[in-house]
Amino acid sequence: MKKQSSYRWVVFGVVLFSYFLIVSQRTAPGLISEQLMKEFHVSAAVIGLLTSIQFLAYSGLQIPIGILSDRFGPNYFLIFGTLLNGIGTLIYSIAPNEGFLLFARLLVGIGDAAIWVNLVLILSQWFKANEFVQLLGFAGMSGSLGFLMATVPFSASIDLIGWRAPFLIIGCLLCIFGILLYIVLVKKPIQMNITPKNVNRSIDHSSKKGDKTIVILRRLFSSRQAWATFLCHFGVVGTYVGFIGSWAVPFGMNMYGMTRSGASQLIMIGLIGAIIGAPLTGWVTNRLNMIKRPYLVVHIFTLCSWVTFFLCGGKPPYYLVIILFLIIGYGNGASALTFAVVRQSFPIKEVGVVSGFANTGGFLSAVLLPSIFGKVLDYFHAGSIGYHYGFIIPVVFSLFGLVGGMMIKEKNQEVNQSRELTV
Repeated sequence: MKKQSSYRWVVFGVVLFSYFLIVSQRTAPGLISEQLMKEFHVSAAVIGLLTSIQFLAYSGLQIPIGILSDRFGPNYFLIFGTLLNGIGTLIYSIAPNEGFLLFARLLVGIGDAAIWVNLVLILSQWFKANEFVQLLGFAGMSGSLGFLMATVPFSASIDLIGWRAPFLIIGCLLCIFGILLYIVLVKKPIQMNITPKNVNRSIDHSSKKGDKTIVILRRLFSSRQAWATFLCHFGVVGTYVGFIGSWAVPFGMNMYGMTRSGASQLIMIGLIGAIIGAPLTGWVTNRLNMIKRPYLVVHIFTLCSWVTFFLCGGKPPYYLVIILFLIIGYGNGASALTFAVVRQSFPIKEVGVVSGFANTGGFLSAVLLPSIFGKVLDYFHAGSIGYHYGFIIPVVFSLFGLVGGMMIKEKNQEVNQSRELTV
């Protein structure tokens, strides 16, 4: 038992570092949007499509991955997703034309689709319910650190050695970590005769003879709580990831005359907010023993931040931009509460599919925002008017998030945790 208790932290560390690397590749291409437009002679709409195709694959696979992970377990899906992410990043680094870029981002999106849902399930297997919210906060912080790496450090490496080499290095690292995940999650536990504490409850073996997929989906789509988590993620995650991953750096360069590194430093402020938001909001919810009210406050401040961008004509004063990115980043970090709601509200055997559904909301938003934003910029020739009207999009999307927050039905966490721990 002691051996199992210590080994779970090895699992936690390797899984989170893999997630850190993967998340860095969600937004790193946004650093080179201007370069890609010049090198491959493509429009802003095509650059938006590069981001959108990645998140389209991600969002479209969330529910199928959730169903399969609930049924067969998360380990091999996480391993396969990491390897596919690495292969896609390697192809991206050597792409000779925009067709290869699109194919590479598609592979990255497919691989990425298997990551977060299975990370949530693995934490459910190895850790107790009363540890879950706090650990989700640290997982969210790991992702925010991945976003952070894709700002100044990655931008500096691009300026130093060009854009291809950094992507090549990360691709190789991801392939290595895919192999390491196999050793840590599959090979070593067998050799050491260790079984995760909740593995039998996390994998729904009975579903092969029990509920059919159509029954699970019907129950999912008729659940108000599931739709609440979908909309919450749509509002705070999709707007942030969609904008950061495609237009944040060009926004800083075009609207404020900043260099790529300077714009990356501006975006880094939002990432600092996300790093703070994940563990701090988890701590607050644990202390208050509630999720809905803190999460509603997050949604309100996020909506107000995007509204401010629009009301200031797309170019707020510089000091205000810093504050706004800090708040929006905090909201993204706090989005780990979406999965705390899922864990609190649904049976453990359905956590995967509901988590996938919630994640679909966030990345559907991230699919739509870059492409629509790019079309608006093309229409107004990427000027200040284009950014002004472009900010209507995250305003509307974050309003959906606020509606989702209001739809959440709060449940008593202590009762649920006690029930799970005695099962």
